Amino acid sequence: MSARHVLDSYSVLAFLENEPGAEKVAELIKHARDKERPLLLSAVNWGEVYYIACRTAGKGAAEETMRTLDTLPIEVAPADREITRIAAEFKADKKMSYADCFAAALAKREKAELVTGDKEFKEVDGEIKIQWL
Repeated sequence: MSARHVLDSYSVLAFLENEPGAEKVAELIKHARDKERPLLLSAVNWGEVYYIACRTAGKGAAEETMRTLDTLPIEVAPADREITRIAAEFKADKKMSYADCFAAALAKREKAELVTGDKEFKEVDGEIKIQWL
C-alpha cells in the first residue's frame, strides 16, 4: 500500500456515511495517518462533498461534515492550471462529470491510484490506476 491515493467525492461520502466501501477508505485513512502521507482530494471534489452535504442535511450539518473531514489525513489539492487542463482534456473526450474529471486529473498528474466506486470512472480505467470500492 505504498502508492499515493486520490479520493473522489464517492469515496469520501462512502466513508462519512458508512456506506459500502467505507471500511476500505477507513483502512486507507489509517495507513495515511500511520505513514504521515496524506491522501489527496481535489478542491473541486471537496466542493462536491460540501454541496452534497448541504443539499441532503443543510448548511450547518455540511459545515460539521467539513470540520470532520479537516481532521483526517487528507490534503486538499488546488485546481491549478495544470490540473484544470488535464481535467478539461478528460471532459472533452470522456463521458464523465467535470468534477470527476478533476479527481482523474489529480490521479494522473500525481501518478496515484484513484479510490472510487463511481462507475463513471470506467471511462478512464487504463489511463489511470483505479482502486474500486
